[in-house]
Amino acid sequence: MYQKCIDLLNERGVALSDIAECVLYLQGKYYPDLTMELAEKAVKGVIEKREVQHAIITGLFLDKSAETDMCDPELKDILMRDEGLYGIDEVLAYGICNLYGSIALTNYGYIDKVKPGIIGKLNEHHEVCNTFLDDIVGAIAASAASKLAHSHH
Repeated sequence: MYQKCIDLLNERGVALSDIAECVLYLQGKYYPDLTMELAEKAVKGVIEKREVQHAIITGLFLDKSAETDMCDPELKDILMRDEGLYGIDEVLAYGICNLYGSIALTNYGYIDKVKPGIIGKLNEHHEVCNTFLDDIVGAIAASAASKLAHSHH
């Protein structure tokens, strides 16, 4: 299932290196010797968790469904506009962050607000639905940063 998640992310234009760049953005100030290689290893570690894989598969299914005529029209409208009051996309992201503690949650809130790198690109992409994807990517980056923070001496 890990490889399926990597493939789904890649299909939607997200590489592991894109998420690792967000980890560097979050953790670089606190971990000056953090490398892209270590950041990417942390990202892979987060995605290896079954709960994270389930969130990725579920969120991307919902995003893809919104791009079809098979989606309920009202839900499709909400998802395609990434309606600010919808909030279910953030709830799914919190599920990922909750696996990594309070640092992940605060990192997620911050990265969701400033939207650096790939997160900003996904958020601005209106031809496809990335309502869940941008939050999932942010949650993975925030969780990987938390994982690094807990292991850094």
